[in-house]
Amino acid sequence: MLEISDLHVDAGGRKILRGVNLNIKDGETCVLFGPNGSGKSTLMSAIMGYGTCKVTKGNIVFKGEDITDLPVDERARLGIGMMMQRPPNVVGVKLGDLVKAASGGDGGTLQRAGEFRMKPLLDRDVNVGFSGGEIKRSELLQLTAQKPEFILLDEPESGVDLESIDLIGKKVHDLLYESNSRCPSERRVSSLVITHTGQILNYIGADTAYIMREGQIRCSGRPMDMLKDIKERGYGECIECRRVKI
Repeated sequence: MLEISDLHVDAGGRKILRGVNLNIKDGETCVLFGPNGSGKSTLMSAIMGYGTCKVTKGNIVFKGEDITDLPVDERARLGIGMMMQRPPNVVGVKLGDLVKAASGGDGGTLQRAGEFRMKPLLDRDVNVGFSGGEIKRSELLQLTAQKPEFILLDEPESGVDLESIDLIGKKVHDLLYESNSRCPSERRVSSLVITHTGQILNYIGADTAYIMREGQIRCSGRPMDMLKDIKERGYGECIECRRVKI
């Protein structure tokens, strides 16, 4: 589904990614751990094609097509969707209109807005005055409308209360497991998920975890095992980072 080779990226006038290599298979869910400032969000932004990132070396290939130089809208049309950690306010654009546009003009997703507790906000400007949980649910409603084949989730559980985490986790699960199967070969989409707390893992059953430090992916392993190790030892002493080098 996604192949990243020797990716170097500058952002904000600084070199952030320093040779990232990553392959994500069809139907695979991968988790990305790492301390703040390690380059996780920059990697997602580079995959999505945001202008804040400048690829200086390497390639991003999606479904066999080199998308390294494609603009954001073309990547979205190819089937890539992203739930940002801090999406911008979109003044003058109603959430309902955006959801309808994301679905290609089909208003079917709007009828499901109640499932996301977003029906009262459809006539509001996107994200303007939304709470943290409302922003996350809004992003998931938009992704549901878009129906991407590859989903980027940047800290889906951050900044939300416990009730919202449960709803968000279940809706993320629905996006990834439309067939209600835990088998990767039967999933509808692939995904890359950034998490610090690991709470989202209670809902999505990730296949592989990676740790990023200083702009590079340092190791991989089983998600729950790596999360436990990180909590007990920290990133610097993670057993997998010492044992398995990529």
